[in-house]
Amino acid sequence: MTHPLLKLVEEVRTCTVCASSLPLGPKPLLAADPASRILIIGQAPGKATHLAGVPWQDRSGDTLRKWLGVTREEFYDPRLIAIVPTGFCYPGTGKTGDLPPRPECAPLWHPKILPMLTELRLTIYLGSYAFGANLGDHYANLTEAAADFRTLMPDRIVLPHPSPRNGMWASQRPWFQAELIPALQARVRAILAA
Repeated sequence: MTHPLLKLVEEVRTCTVCASSLPLGPKPLLAADPASRILIIGQAPGKATHLAGVPWQDRSGDTLRKWLGVTREEFYDPRLIAIVPTGFCYPGTGKTGDLPPRPECAPLWHPKILPMLTELRLTIYLGSYAFGANLGDHYANLTEAAADFRTLMPDRIVLPHPSPRNGMWASQRPWFQAELIPALQARVRAILAA
């Protein structure tokens, strides 16, 4: 018998709630399994991932996997890592990059999906939209929340979006590569080894 979460993931993949607002049409991208141990709540798929039909199938995904210290196989195994973004479909492009995630997704689907992820050991809030929707009331900004990783871990962590555009952000904060990334990788390794 199919687990209710797996049925729900399939239901989400057929969602068309905001289809008329999506420039390339709906193609909800997510992955989750009842056994998922790590949850990544990102922003929304980019155009390349939309076209590929695979979450994080781009340069940002390469950077994210490097930050986590995981292989592609580990990353794309939903029994290990769930990918449940703030917006499930590519929202289109604006003047300065991709548009924000569609506002319909998270309120509609997160309350149904997240309670079913009962084996989670770490939730990663990735980017300003995921941070704002989940921890924005507790910190002044994403940088403050990311810098407080020792307090948030072992259960949660906030990271900037791993886009090449954010390389400057990381280079201006030496603690990110020197302290946060090693702590994150150690936590991820411990979870995946358990």
